[in-house]
Parts: sequence; structure tokens; C-alpha cells
Amino acid sequence: MYCSNVCCHRWCSEERLDGKTVIITGANTGIGKETARDLARRGARIVMACRDLERAEEARTEILEDTGNENMVIRKLDLSDTQSIRAFAEVINKEEKQVNILINNAGIMMCPHSKTVDGFEMQLGVNHLGHFLLTHLLLDLIKRSTPARVVVVASVAHTWTGLRLDDINSEGSYDPIKAYGQSKLANVLFARSLAKRLQGTGVSVFSLHPGVVQSDLWRHQHQCIQVAVKIFKLFTKTTVEGAQTTIYCAVEPNLERQSGGYFSDCAPVSCSRMASDDNLGEKLWEISCSMLGITWQ
Repeated sequence: MYCSNVCCHRWCSEERLDGKTVIITGANTGIGKETARDLARRGARIVMACRDLERAEEARTEILEDTGNENMVIRKLDLSDTQSIRAFAEVINKEEKQVNILINNAGIMMCPHSKTVDGFEMQLGVNHLGHFLLTHLLLDLIKRSTPARVVVVASVAHTWTGLRLDDINSEGSYDPIKAYGQSKLANVLFARSLAKRLQGTGVSVFSLHPGVVQSDLWRHQHQCIQVAVKIFKLFTKTTVEGAQTTIYCAVEPNLERQSGGYFSDCAPVSCSRMASDDNLGEKLWEISCSMLGITWQ
């Protein structure tokens, strides 16, 4: 079984992924790297979609030494630049015969106000819009690879705030916590909306809360918060533990009937009332398409 301890946060399964191709954004660090390690151990072909190629190569070498799986490739992807996303998708659509699992994992958390190359508020741009566009560009290939899954790493932070439909790009004012919460709410709404659109196609979609994880996501926080995080480490998850629900959603058989669902600690849980508002999800879908300049029914 693929579990190394008896911690309640560690999911154990002997499920194999031989012959499957998995794309993981942000696979060079944190829970993305631990997800890549686990799925590589299960025999999957891993496409590590990363912005920092040097760190990605270090992670690939580490995972290779740990798992013996040489079927791992690194591809450049900067989710803060739609041109990079399109270039990445073009390479994948040309080089890969299939994509059985897309894991939209990469993210940025509570950063100082900044904008992506295309002028999107950074957290919304990277966490939501970047993955929205990526999924759109790869969806035909994913559909041809069924049964297939799209896994969206969201957060309980989706309960912190609502969607500012009149100022979704934070042009009027910026609060890093609310902007992060908004981007994670967008993740859950996107997963639900996408699942509805993909009913009957053989592609399942899931969103999840990984837990409060000791990872690089906290790098933008003030020193006092970092100290508090160190004090409360007993109440947080390691990156290995934090990756378990992502792995569960990617690997666990017979989850198709729960497509569109939200998961935590390797089990379905309720999301916020706003996150389950399909009308709001449709408004977000339309806004996202408009911001990205794409047509996606």
C-alpha cells in the first residue's frame, strides 16, 4: 500500500496509474511535489507544469530517485501570463497522446497587490483565471482520454468572502485576504460549473480543501504571522498530509457520481452556500470568458 505512516491524514490505496498521463501545475514544491511523488510511484506519466524550471528539475531528480519512475517531464508554465499558458497547451496538445488527469494545483496566497502580465489581480489571475484558461485549452484532449478527471485545489478560504462581481479584479480596492478568498471561491464555482457541462462525457471534476499546510504559500505573510504559524504547527498538515485529498480525488475509483463535489480529508464535505450557487457560477463563467477573451459554452 502507498502509505508510509498511520497518521489519520494519510490515505492508503494500492490503486495503480500505469499507462495514465497526469499534468500537475506547481509540481516542483509543496503539495504539488508530493502529489507528483505519489502518482509517479503509482506508475503514471507525470507532466510537471512549472514556472521555475530549475526547482522543477531538482524536484524531478528527487522524485526519480525516490520512485524509480523515469516517465516524468518538465514543461514551462507561468499561470500569470496567458501567452505562457497558450504555449504550454500547444506543446501538450502536440506531444501528449492523452491527459487522463489534470490537477490544477499551483497557487499564490495573500500576496501584496500586483497584476499578471495581462492585467489581472494576481491571486484571481493565477489561482482561477490561469487554470480556467488552461483547462479550456486542454479539454478536447482530456475528453479523448476518458475516463478522465480534472482536480481543482481550492481551500476552505472560499468561505471567507463573496465574489465582487462589480469589481472582481480589485480595481477599486484591494484586501489580500478577501482577494485570496475570492479566488478560492472561484475555484469551487468553476469546478461545479465545469462538472455540469461535462455530464455524460466521461470527464469528472472535483474541488478540494487540502488543509492548512506548511508550505511555500505562506511566503508572503508578515513575520508575526509566520511566527504564529510556527507555534501552531501541531495543528497544521505537512505537505505530504496536505496532498492526500488531491491524491484521493485523482485516484480513488468510482467517484464519478460525485463529480462537481467538494472534498476535504479524503471525503466529500459541504461547501459554502455561495459556492453552491449555480447562478453565481454561471455569472463567474461569463465574466471569466470575457476577461480572457475566449468563447466557452
